[in-house]
Amino acid sequence: MMVVVTGIGVIAPHGDEPGRMFDALMRAESAVRPVFPGLPKPAAAATFAFDESRWFTKLQLPGVDRVSQIAVAAASLAVDDAGVLDAAPERIGVYAGCGMGGAAALEAAYGAGLRGGRVPPLTVPAFMPNAPAAHVAMRHRAQGPVLTYSVACASSAVALAEAAHAVRRGDVDVAIAGGAEALVVPGVVSAWQALQTLASYPADAPEAAARACRPFAVDRSGFVLGEGAAFVVLESNARAQRRGARRYAELAGSGIGCDASHLTKPDAAGQARALRAALADARLAPGDVQYCNAHGTATAIGDGVECEALHAVWGESIGRLHVSSTKALHGHLLGAAGALEAVITVLALQRQQLPPNAHCAAPDPRCAVNLVLAPQTAGRLDAAISSSFAFGGTNAVLVFKRV
Repeated sequence: MMVVVTGIGVIAPHGDEPGRMFDALMRAESAVRPVFPGLPKPAAAATFAFDESRWFTKLQLPGVDRVSQIAVAAASLAVDDAGVLDAAPERIGVYAGCGMGGAAALEAAYGAGLRGGRVPPLTVPAFMPNAPAAHVAMRHRAQGPVLTYSVACASSAVALAEAAHAVRRGDVDVAIAGGAEALVVPGVVSAWQALQTLASYPADAPEAAARACRPFAVDRSGFVLGEGAAFVVLESNARAQRRGARRYAELAGSGIGCDASHLTKPDAAGQARALRAALADARLAPGDVQYCNAHGTATAIGDGVECEALHAVWGESIGRLHVSSTKALHGHLLGAAGALEAVITVLALQRQQLPPNAHCAAPDPRCAVNLVLAPQTAGRLDAAISSSFAFGGTNAVLVFKRV
């Protein structure tokens, strides 16, 4: 069964309109800015202002963390974009990725507790990782499977893959699938800094924060955090055609596997297995795919390992595969990264345009792939992949085809 994307919704560092977001990426506009000047080390992240009153009343907001608020907003935009779904509630499922849950609620609770104050009574339902999916389900009366995938950076890519499988099996008629993450709070940023994975920039040059993340560059120093939510509506191609829905792209296949070797160090062989599995599921050969929206976190180890995996699978045709990581511009959304980057990949297919791998003035010779160093129109873009490689060793690759 052919599964297609019929609705897209984003609440992201570049805004809440997918087309304008993609335009900003094509212009290489960075949404990354300095955050939390009181931290011992300079920190940068991609954040945005969000008007929760557009989606929630004051009575609804207690116990609803920012991560759930933006999930409801993005999912609602996706459903609106898809049009009237006209499916029985029990035939609608929600498949959501969320890596760490309600960080703001948890940080506020810890702070209150340490100060000897009153911990908000709704802290637990606010920070639980499945809260975003539950709120989306309540908002749209989705009474089918409502599932949360908490698989670090692969969370929402796994959610999209599982949602597509559910549609193919006939478990649901409509799947609302995506992810949300809102981790840009001082405690979480400090924890990532302690792990020494975040990009650095000079303390006396805050303007340099916008270019701090440089995937595949020889001078890369790590990633920057981002926040946001992205959701899509998935349904069968036959159902979409019956109701006259717009079809953005086909979610043609996916591959999921685990390195099973190290908690934080990526493994090229494991990534290659996921890439091959995704291509096999989509019934495509490597040469059939023209673009890869790479995981590309700009870490010293990660980028090289990812390129090694691409070489292992594409072999002699690696030069015909265009590669870019858009994290340089919107940050690493962790649990929501796979969904946002899937949306970007779908829009690249629809528009026949390749977003740039920004801030890479000098590519690392060890990352010998065909980087999209400047925005360009694709000569031919029929199929594309979006890769998400997570802490814990889980690798998820999605394959999209033009319709």
